Amino acid sequence: MSSALDITRHVNPPRAAFLDFPLGHTTGKPNQPTLQREIVREGLEAFHSLREPGLVKLLSFRWSEDDDWKRGALMGGDDRQPRYDTPQYQNEEDRSRAEACEICVT
Repeated sequence: MSSALDITRHVNPPRAAFLDFPLGHTTGKPNQPTLQREIVREGLEAFHSLREPGLVKLLSFRWSEDDDWKRGALMGGDDRQPRYDTPQYQNEEDRSRAEACEICVT
């Protein structure tokens, strides 16, 4: 999965799925699990269906109705959330599910 098409094409991975979303949001918008699942599902399908090395599937999802966010991303710097060494959850339901998971690695 990638949000940087030119870099992805330059490194020429065996296959890739590109999402034209801001960096740090490669699998969707925060707090939108339905959208996130759809994006991941399409990305995984692309990895299965792409048959030639170097192909990139351009996913059709849009961050917003217009592309004004791109200007802000270029001029405004990095507004992503900080990264932590410990798991972070969108909500308590996600925390409960992760903690109940017997195969999850923390």
